Order: sequence, then structure tokens, then C-alpha cells
Amino acid sequence: MSLQDVRRRLPIIDSLPIPKDRSFTRRPLGPTPRPTIAVWEFTLLCDHRCLHCGPRAGAARPDELTTEEAIRLVGELAELGVGEVALIGGEAYLRDDFILVIRAIREHGMTSSIVTGGWGLSAERCAAAKEAGLMVASVSIDGLEQHHDHVRAKSGSWKRAFAAIANARAAGMKVGANTQINALSVPDLRPLLDLLTEAGVMGWQLQFTMVHGNGADHPELILQPHMIPELFEELEVLADLCRERGIRFLPGNNIGYFGPNEQKLRLMQAKGGHYGGCTAGVVALGIESNGQIKSCPSLGGPTNLGGSWREHGLKALWESSPEITYIRERTVEDLWGYCRECYYADVCRAGCTATGEPLLGRPGNNPFCHHRSLEMQKLGLRERIELVSVAPDVPFASGLWQVVREPADEQERARTGPVAYERPRVSRLVERLGPGYEVDPKDYVPRKA
Repeated sequence: MSLQDVRRRLPIIDSLPIPKDRSFTRRPLGPTPRPTIAVWEFTLLCDHRCLHCGPRAGAARPDELTTEEAIRLVGELAELGVGEVALIGGEAYLRDDFILVIRAIREHGMTSSIVTGGWGLSAERCAAAKEAGLMVASVSIDGLEQHHDHVRAKSGSWKRAFAAIANARAAGMKVGANTQINALSVPDLRPLLDLLTEAGVMGWQLQFTMVHGNGADHPELILQPHMIPELFEELEVLADLCRERGIRFLPGNNIGYFGPNEQKLRLMQAKGGHYGGCTAGVVALGIESNGQIKSCPSLGGPTNLGGSWREHGLKALWESSPEITYIRERTVEDLWGYCRECYYADVCRAGCTATGEPLLGRPGNNPFCHHRSLEMQKLGLRERIELVSVAPDVPFASGLWQVVREPADEQERARTGPVAYERPRVSRLVERLGPGYEVDPKDYVPRKA
């Protein structure tokens, strides 16, 4: 059906419930914590072909949920206690029934939001989404025009993204921006903030480009760990500027950890002002467009897909699926490499799982850490990553990398070469918990234990 036809299906109402949000659904973690946010890949159909896309979006999955199934799933999300449902893609608006699902989300008292590349987020779509109850639109802008259009693989994408911000604001929604930081875009961040300020965004979320999906095919986009100290100096300046301008500065879960500016960077989003560990399957829930349930929208593949909602229902998967409950069960004994001996190990647990696992084949070790890079500097060392095995052409696929530790001084580096390596480890499909063991990349074949 056309968007106009779908809008006719929206019932006329006087008001919608006051929405819950993430903070209202938090409670002390028990055996089965309550998810506070569900991020839903509503369709894999997309009007971009981004070089960093984790799910390699483009064509719709052949078995995506129907409208009726999606609305039933909304009801189960509400029963589970979810506070916010964020629709992503692909591009959620490429299914015109996205407004019916937004209305269902709001009728169940949950906050509704969307994350979009903005290419086709027209004034008509924004008006329909606002009428349905969409509250927040976050538009992806990955640097200034040249770098954004390159990464998005589409000329004109940058201008369309800013037009989408204007359309969403005109429709009466709160509008934010989200930016992937890659090796090309770091110099763009400060001038980009000036443009986002002029555009009227209320929040700015940043995250590192990760080595999964299309990102695994483009190592030239990936930050090197030794770039982190200089980058965090810039992030501190950006956080101050955002605060002065009334913009919420929101570092993603893969930006950190425990450096000297940690509290300033996370002041707007973390109790106590510091990172508290990966929340995949603890307060976060991911949904793929065919109803596969997982612990995080940025995770995928056989180690992370908990099962089909169509077959099992949401509650059973959230409570019992080992792929979803993994983070709730792991301890410091699952860490390895540098992270196992770190002072912050018990709190941080090696940071973002969706960063560490695609990089090294197994979570529990993460070189993309501010504290770690500063400690390396004190020792006169630096770390870099290098690809040792390419990724297959499937959604959320990852290659394998190794961490190379070497002298920071260029001449010393040329004279001695690397001083240590941290190499890939066995998949969680082979050893679910524990630190695992080193594996030759050619022998890394995911299989059931």
C-alpha cells in the first residue's frame, strides 16, 4: 500500500499515553533484568550502500515480518517492560507500514524513535510519522560532505540528510544526529558540530566504525588504537561545546574507556559518569527484520542470534536463550589479553562486545580503549590492528584481526619491530565461556561445540 493508504488506517485519536523511556524501566539487575530499549531492524531494504554497514543492507530479507506480526511483537515488547523502541534498517520508512508500527508502539505507552540515513525522509513521510506518534528522529551524518558521501556511497546523501533534519523538525519531532567516527572523518567533527548546531539538533551520538559487515571490507576506514589519545582530546572539546550550546553529547558504547575525561564525556548518559560495562542482553535488545532476536543491534551471526520470535516468543528468548543471556553470565574470568589484567576489568569487562568479538573472534579483549592507549604511551608503546582473515559476504560478518604492540618511536619501531601480538581466539560456538584459546585464522570455522 502507498503511504497515503496506510495513513488512512491510522485511527483518529485525541491523545496517546505519556511515553515511558529508558530511565523509567530501570531496576536492580536480577536473574532476568528488564530490557529498557529495543532496537529493531524493521527491514533490510535500504536506499544507501554504506561502506560501514554492519548488516550489509540493500535488499529486504525474504522472510521479513508482516504488518500483523510486527504489531503483535510490539505488544510482547510492552509486556516485557521495554521503555523505548527504535526502528532502524536498512531504512524503516521504505516499508509504508512503519507508521502503523509506530502507532502501536505509542499506544502501548513506549517511546518511539527512528534512526535514518535520511535520503527519503520527505516532508510527507515526516508528517505521517509524527501523526502516528513518532517522537524522535536521529539522522546519520558521518562527517562533512565529501567524507559522508564517500562512506555512504551516494552523491548527494549529505545534503539529503540535512534536509531530513529540517523536515523532521518542521513536523514537530525532536531531532538528533548520529555520527560514525572513522579514520577519515576525525578532522570533520568540529566543523560538523557547528553545522548540526545551526540545524537545530538536540543531541549528538558518536560511535566508532566497527569491523563487521561492510566495515570489515574497508580497513582504511577503521581507526587505529594508537589514534585514540589525540581523538579523545578533541572529544573533550566537543563535549564542552555541546554543553554550552544545549546539545546532549552522547558517546556510544564503543567509545571509552576510563580515561581522564570519562566523566565529562558520559555525564549526560551514565549514572556516576562512567562506563558500566556492555549492556547487550542486559538492558538492550536487538530484533532483526525476520524476527530473529539478539542481545544487541550491532551483533549478529550464530554466536549472537538467540532464536526466532515466530517460533519461541519474546519472553522465552529473553529469559533463556544462551546467546542473549551471555553478558549476564560472564565474569572477569572470561577476559583475556591486556584486558584481563586491567585495573578496571571488573567494571568494564573489555567494553563493547560488538567491537571486540568481530575484531578478535571472541569478546574479552579490546584495544579501542582510552585508558589502555594512555598506559601504552607511558611504556613508550603503541598498538595497531592488522587484518589476517577476510570476512564472508553475509550480514554482520567479520574477518579476523590481530593486535600488534610495538614501540611508539618510529626509529625504534624500524629497528626492533613488534614487541608482542594478541592474536584471534576461538569462537564462542566452540567454547561459550572463559578466555578461549589462540587459533590460527585458517582454522577459525564456527561450529557447534
